[in-house]
Amino acid sequence: MRFAILSRKPGLYSTRRLVEAARERGHEAQVIDPLRCYMNIATHRPGIFYKGKALEPFDVVVPRIGASITFYGTAVLRQFEMLGVYPLNESVAISRARDKLRSMQLLSRKGIGLPVTAFAHSPDDVEHVISMVGGAPLVIKLLEGTQGIGVVLAETRQAAESVIEAFYGLKANILVQEYIREAGGADIRCFVIGDKVVAAMKRQAKEGEFRSNLHRGGEGSRVKLTPEERSTAVRAARAIGLNVAGVDILRSNHGPVVMEVNSTPGLEGIEEVTGLDIAGLMMEFAEKNAKANRTRTRGKG
Repeated sequence: MRFAILSRKPGLYSTRRLVEAARERGHEAQVIDPLRCYMNIATHRPGIFYKGKALEPFDVVVPRIGASITFYGTAVLRQFEMLGVYPLNESVAISRARDKLRSMQLLSRKGIGLPVTAFAHSPDDVEHVISMVGGAPLVIKLLEGTQGIGVVLAETRQAAESVIEAFYGLKANILVQEYIREAGGADIRCFVIGDKVVAAMKRQAKEGEFRSNLHRGGEGSRVKLTPEERSTAVRAARAIGLNVAGVDILRSNHGPVVMEVNSTPGLEGIEEVTGLDIAGLMMEFAEKNAKANRTRTRGKG
């Protein structure tokens, strides 16, 4: 089979591992920078061009689209989908995951555990929003933030009011969430492929930090999931429509709560911690489902 891996950086660990895994299984794999693609959107013979040449047909497209290029990257992915190429993750599901508010609403509709979350537009509603999530301390998140950037812990009500008003003054869209103190600065990254959690790791924030992202100095370690945590992660990925997802869970006093569903989870940390061939499992899933052309969201908008 021929695999197109949409990635801006061929040297990234995740991109290299996906290319290696595809070739080890006897497939062809080409890394394609989505920003260098351009499209012929036509009723007859639509196509995708790359660096001046029409791309040859592919069987599978594996999107590794960074948050900063979501709009153009998903447009390119949609064009692959229109041409009948099987997407490991579909464009509509990636768009849902990148919109934190939309994804939280979808998870809420499916009854999946979440931190109490508030969203408002007017500065006049700040006091009520703070009360809604149980008061300070609380977490304030930019809707467009990634890797812990744009996430603030407000320890006091006064600090929360100041930060929220500052974000509103910058015309930024934010979520306000309850702070899960009992999580102790740790979360669990569940790596979901299809309807199964294939790997999981605990990420512990460094001292003095509440964000557990490995990019921010957090440490990863093996963890054993409960059946409820496994079910929550799989249901969260399914609610967004993702075949491959990194579902971030906190252990709260009222059970597992989902913090985020990531459509482009990194492979380096979780492969290193677990010793598992996650890239190979992704390729195996793509092989089986591309042949049957099974997708989660096609036709649902």
